[in-house]
Amino acid sequence: MFTKLYEKIKSFFKENYKFFIFLIFLIFVCYYELPFVIYKSGGTINLSDRLEISKEYEEKGSLSMSYVTAMKGTIPFILMSYIMPDWDLYPLSEITNEDSYEDVIEVGKEYLDEGIDNAIIAAFKRSDYHIEITNTHNKVIFISDDAKTNLQVGDEFVSVNGIIVNSIDDLKEYINTLKEKETVKIKVINDNKEYEREAQIYRDTDDTLKVGVAFHTTYEYQTEIPVSVKMKNSESGSSGSFMMSLSIYNALTEDDITKGLDIVGTGSITADGVIEEIGGVKYKLLGAAKKKADIFFCPEENYEEALKVKKERKLKIDVVSVHTLDEAINYLNNL
Repeated sequence: MFTKLYEKIKSFFKENYKFFIFLIFLIFVCYYELPFVIYKSGGTINLSDRLEISKEYEEKGSLSMSYVTAMKGTIPFILMSYIMPDWDLYPLSEITNEDSYEDVIEVGKEYLDEGIDNAIIAAFKRSDYHIEITNTHNKVIFISDDAKTNLQVGDEFVSVNGIIVNSIDDLKEYINTLKEKETVKIKVINDNKEYEREAQIYRDTDDTLKVGVAFHTTYEYQTEIPVSVKMKNSESGSSGSFMMSLSIYNALTEDDITKGLDIVGTGSITADGVIEEIGGVKYKLLGAAKKKADIFFCPEENYEEALKVKKERKLKIDVVSVHTLDEAINYLNNL
């Protein structure tokens, strides 16, 4: 009995082996991941759905952040990127020193945590409610190929040559007081253990002195009233942090700055309220226009590109350039 069954199975595979070879090849083509990422337009997220805050005033309009969808560099998606006009293909090496799509997302989650902290701090500083920063954490998130260092991703900076480092600006300012090819001693914490690393200073193509690493900053803080931002596991990056901050500020303020308008925007924000350049602004603007938003806020560095897209696509949306959170608040208050 088993012999006959075995012979039937063997005969079936023998007669259809070409089909199975093709099927295996097709699965390989569809799922094999190449070192690329595809970016395309995503949509908008109404931030009132993501805020948890104990004191929240009524909002007649809406404040939303726009986003770009990132997809793995599989062969079908890569081929489609040459056909679809709004799909962009990027080598991983141009985006990060990480090796896979999953690594890119993981780094993006680190930036998301930083962006949420910055958004809350910037909003509270401009509200009537108190916030106290109790601790700062600066972790290495990127190491340049040009860097001569034994620093590792995940190292948390404590000091450089014995000098406490509180921010990336502190590090840049101190490094530029030193000399090219000078070696600095860097005390770090990694996995709850303290290490002493080294890095040699070099001069970059923009004629500034660097050690070749980037780190992101997160904070520990206490707020007068509790507030948190809920994000999904699939979401990453800091480009929504400006609109998070604007939404938090509006929730803490009695006068509704939306004036009944649907407002979408993009941009990373610092804890001091400075709005920084982001990528993929054309896709974010297209997503905002698709949602029929009234206003699209973007960093001033992205303004010309956004205006070009608005003109080419004949979009009926007001594109507004902002450099700080204060500028955005003042613009809406003066409508």
